[in-house]
Amino acid sequence: MDFAMVTAYHPIDQLVPLARAAEEAGFSAFSLADHVVDLETLATPYPYTRDGDRRWKPDVDWPDPWVTIGALSQVTTGLQFFTSIYVAAMRNPFVVAKAVGTAAALSGGRVALGVGVGWCREEFELLEEDFATRGRRTDEGLDLMRELWSPGWTEFAGEFYSCERLVMLPRPPAPIPVWVGGLSDVALRRAARNDGWIGDMATVDEAIEIAGRLQALRREEGKDPDAPFAVVPALTDAFAPEDFARAARGGVTMCMTMPWMYYYPPDATLEQRLDGIARYGAEVIAPTRALLSQPVETR
Repeated sequence: MDFAMVTAYHPIDQLVPLARAAEEAGFSAFSLADHVVDLETLATPYPYTRDGDRRWKPDVDWPDPWVTIGALSQVTTGLQFFTSIYVAAMRNPFVVAKAVGTAAALSGGRVALGVGVGWCREEFELLEEDFATRGRRTDEGLDLMRELWSPGWTEFAGEFYSCERLVMLPRPPAPIPVWVGGLSDVALRRAARNDGWIGDMATVDEAIEIAGRLQALRREEGKDPDAPFAVVPALTDAFAPEDFARAARGGVTMCMTMPWMYYYPPDATLEQRLDGIARYGAEVIAPTRALLSQPVETR
């Protein structure tokens, strides 16, 4: 079981110390969120709350994730970075491929692209991208980006995007995993076709059920069952190492968390957050991995 620190809504000046502390505490990954702007008034309801209201206040920072990853990769050595979630279809895929590929090159390959189709029609309209075709454009854009990240010349002819022979450098040092976010059947099928799934908040039982559905979908897609595949939710009822170990044995590969919230209120100071990260590493991460290193008893 790996653990990822969630950094959504955090002040940008805290990200460097948080990344350093996360790596020292045994976290495997650091997640970055994405919005270009935060519009004051929206007709589109936020899909991950019951009342449709956004989870954040309008004064939170939304740093560009790929610029941020490039910077944070220079103050860490092994920490992986991924987006949760990057809305690629709001941008031109050539620009996305350039940003992600550059971050991968700067970090030595410590990057995964966590991508979703997006929910905010008004943000798409502001950036002059079509909201109705965002799913198909996401799929085609991912195909194009993989070509752009591959060695040699790229030619592409699709429904939405095309190019004559060209090359994009710098090239990522290794293939960039694509993890797909979302809870709908379409999103799960898109994740199954790619390299992993990023979820929202879920109980351990719910996450295990989704992990099983994803494996079934991957079999339908003819995917290699032994190929690496990430299952990355935020577990709402996992507190003890035994809870995380049960999730891992049920197919969850990584858990996203804000670790200081186990010990301090949501408005914790930076010092409290750093203390919470260290305590979580000692009290949750290390014992969970110790449990998982033990053989499972069978009867």
